[in-house]
This record gives sequence, structure tokens and C-alpha cells, in this order.
Amino acid sequence: MKKQNTLISILIINYNNHSLLKRSIESCLKQSYKNIEILIFDDQSDDSSPNVLKKFIKNKKIKIFFNKNKKANIAALDAANGYYFLFKKSKGKIICLLDSDDFYHKDKIFKIYDCFEKNKSYDFIQNLPIIVENNIKNYKKNRNNIFSYWPYFAPESCINFRRNFMLRFLKKNKYLNHKFTNVWLGFRMGVYAFFIENTFMTLNENITYYKSYGESKKYFTLGYSWFIRRKNSFDYLSKISKKKYKYKLNFDYFITLIFSKMLKYL
Repeated sequence: MKKQNTLISILIINYNNHSLLKRSIESCLKQSYKNIEILIFDDQSDDSSPNVLKKFIKNKKIKIFFNKNKKANIAALDAANGYYFLFKKSKGKIICLLDSDDFYHKDKIFKIYDCFEKNKSYDFIQNLPIIVENNIKNYKKNRNNIFSYWPYFAPESCINFRRNFMLRFLKKNKYLNHKFTNVWLGFRMGVYAFFIENTFMTLNENITYYKSYGESKKYFTLGYSWFIRRKNSFDYLSKISKKKYKYKLNFDYFITLIFSKMLKYL
């Protein structure tokens, strides 16, 4: 095992996931890489989440914050605000995101640390998820659709980055927090790392257990919401880019634009 001199911050956001929250936190506490801090943001849960969190208050590795004021009441933006808040409170040189209904493999943090150490030029590293549905595990592969303009972007709980990357990202996105409401933080960061900074990497290891329900189910493939979010994503790329991406000339954008308008009237 390598020396664990680098502090790594795990940021957990929670809203009404009391039945899964404990599992999520304990998966962090059981990591083989021990030099970690765990910051948790509860976004005004009205279930028994606060009672679950109180059991961890005395743990020195854990800091818990209860949100007093919701800012948007839009899932994607509320999640982003929670992560932004925790990032400002964190001290780690490497940051890992985790939604409270997901959890980590016991070697997740060590493998992420090792990957950053071996790849100094990359500031944003995503790993692959193990998608869990009805007690069935599906090990996601990093396969990109040849007809898609986008690379594969993993769920937020698979996202890891260096601290300085987030500072640059926040500066670029300072005025975009309440725009593009269909574009989640993880996707925004992936787009920024891949297209703008070229510092994007995928670690081909399935080390995050990811649920297949919740908000993501609203965007079933080829549905109206799916096309709207895709169009929103193209608009987001255009907004943050200094280059003039010619995405409007590609097949993906054309189909997205046509179907998002057609499905609106069905």
C-alpha cells in the first residue's frame, strides 16, 4: 500500500434517502485508503435521515451540515448547490462525489488516488459504475455510441477531480448555476474537462455501486425529456466554450433538435 499522505475529501449529498444513507456512509468509512474526510449535506430531508446522521456526529472523519434554505427546488440545481457548499468546506487535494443512495467499493478511494498519482496531467477522472437494479448487478463498460457527439459520462457518484480543477470550473460556471436546469453537475464538469480543458480520463474499473432509479429514470432513452436534456447539453457546451464548436453541423445535434420539437406535440 502506498503512503497515504494526500487528504481526499468525499462529498455526500442527501435528500430523503434514510434507508440507504447509512450504507453510503459506512462504505466510505470502510475504505482501504484511510486519509479521508467525509462531508455530508442534508438538503432539508423530511424523512428519518437526520436521525441516521446523528449516529455519525461523533466520528472525527465526518462533518455533517443541514441545509436551512433550499435555493432552487430543482433537483439538478439543488444537488449542485449541495456539492458546491461541501466543496468550500472541504480540505482535500482530491475530491470524490457521492449521492447518498449510492456507495463505494472498499478500494475505490485508493484506486482513484493511485490513478491520479500515475496520471499527473489529468485533473478529472471518472470511474465506471456497477448499476444495481432488483438485486442484479450490471458492470457498465466504457463504450461510446459512434452516432453520439458525446463521450460516455459516468454518474456523479463516479466523479473524482483535483481541487484546482473545481476552482477553475466554478470560475467558468459562476453565472450559469441557475441555467440549463436539465444538465446535472457531473455532466457539466465532464463537458468542461473533456471539451474545454482536455484533462478528462476514464478509469476502466467498476468501483461505484450506482442505483438505477430516482431522477435519472425521468430521462428514459429517446423520450421527450431525454431529447430536451440533450439539447440543453449542446447549449451548455456552446455557452462555456471560447471556441466555435461546429456541433450544429453534426448528425447528433440535428436529430436532437428535430425530435425535441416533434415529441413536444405528441
